[in-house]
Amino acid sequence: MVRVRLAPSPTGMMHIGTARAGLFVWLFAKQNKGKFILRIEDTDKERSEKKYEDSIIEGLKSLGLEWDEFYRQSERTVIYREHLERLVKENKAYPCFCSKEELDAERKKAEEEKRPFTYSGKCSKLSAEEAEAKIKAGEDHVIRFRMPEEKISFTDMIRGEVAYDTSLIGDIVIAKNYDEPLYNFVVVVDDALMEITHVIRGEDHLSNTPKQIALLRAFGYKEPIYAHLPLILNKDRSKMSKRGGDVALIDFIKDGYLPEALINFLALLSWHPKDDREIFSKDELIEEFSMDRVQKAGPVFDYAKLDWLNHKYISEILPTEEILRRGEEFVRKDWKLTPAIIEVVRDRLVKLSDLESSVEMFFTEPEYPTEMIFWKGEKGDCEKNLIEIKNTVGDIPVENFNKEIIEKTVMGIIPPDKKGEYLWPLRVALSGKERSPGPLEIMLALGKEGSLKRIEAALNKINRQ
Repeated sequence: MVRVRLAPSPTGMMHIGTARAGLFVWLFAKQNKGKFILRIEDTDKERSEKKYEDSIIEGLKSLGLEWDEFYRQSERTVIYREHLERLVKENKAYPCFCSKEELDAERKKAEEEKRPFTYSGKCSKLSAEEAEAKIKAGEDHVIRFRMPEEKISFTDMIRGEVAYDTSLIGDIVIAKNYDEPLYNFVVVVDDALMEITHVIRGEDHLSNTPKQIALLRAFGYKEPIYAHLPLILNKDRSKMSKRGGDVALIDFIKDGYLPEALINFLALLSWHPKDDREIFSKDELIEEFSMDRVQKAGPVFDYAKLDWLNHKYISEILPTEEILRRGEEFVRKDWKLTPAIIEVVRDRLVKLSDLESSVEMFFTEPEYPTEMIFWKGEKGDCEKNLIEIKNTVGDIPVENFNKEIIEKTVMGIIPPDKKGEYLWPLRVALSGKERSPGPLEIMLALGKEGSLKRIEAALNKINRQ
């Protein structure tokens, strides 16, 4: 069975890149009827925080990416200690007592000789008795893995054949001590014990892969299949860092981007469908997605494209009732949204955070200078035209106050060559704005009573002039 994992570190708010990786992992699991595992990699005690873990969990839930199994590395320290002791006992790892000053000197010498720095292996020559004596004497130490000097190659699902010469890596530190294992060690133990079949992650982990394969082989564990996703780039093609700007998933959600649009957008970051389609539901992505169509080049995060997709979902795809339900948290609590109001403004929304300013006209009495009511600045028959509309609207029974009747009734009294002279003052009377949705749409959203009240207020303005 396919078993894949998303393994984020809770050292910052959930990054949009983590969300993209999570989506690809989730899609791969669903496609193959496998298991999607969420593993919180919190062995970095100094930088890991509960609020960051919460952002990961809530972020995945907001996108509907539910997991089948959940693990937290901080709860698995006994397992890691057993594996560390095993490696040391088998002489595949050893305590290293070299100080920072000694390592800095080795690094400086490598720079002077213009060669890659690798640890000299000085402490690897200590006998077990010598190492034990140093530990008992309280000397500071780390645990290093004896990296075999060989060529390690693997077939990446995205990049094809990848090879590394481990002699250029040297013996790596795998733990600060027996109770503080480091990333490259714990990830190997967890992937093996959790029977992970495919490791799908960002290309920033590519250089870790040979180290992890060497550790897997040292334990005699089976190697998973790897796929390294290209990193998401800023417009200037620099790496989109989780510490550079508002790229936390929660920021996009709070700003009114829909989960459906975000998923659609993230799927298209480095994955290209067989045709030129751009709109995909989650079910359609499960059907269409394939790792062999993930491109190597880093995709640029295009905010304009995200805005276009989000607008598409708001204006055309999601039902009116759903936009209303979600939109309620983006407007004042004392404003009661209605389907008619949503229908009037939805085509003008890019994000749900635009909703409050767009619907304000329905909940606050419009304020505008009297001159704005006049078509092309001329008073003309403005008052007479508004009175005619008011009387006509007043004759419509409340139960018949619908789109078809309003349009038929109001437009029925307007001469073909006088539309501006009737509809302009009506627009201003209803909205108080020069630019707004059509006046008949606003009227439907305001209702008969609200519409007549605003027309009457406009007539009073004209009379007071």
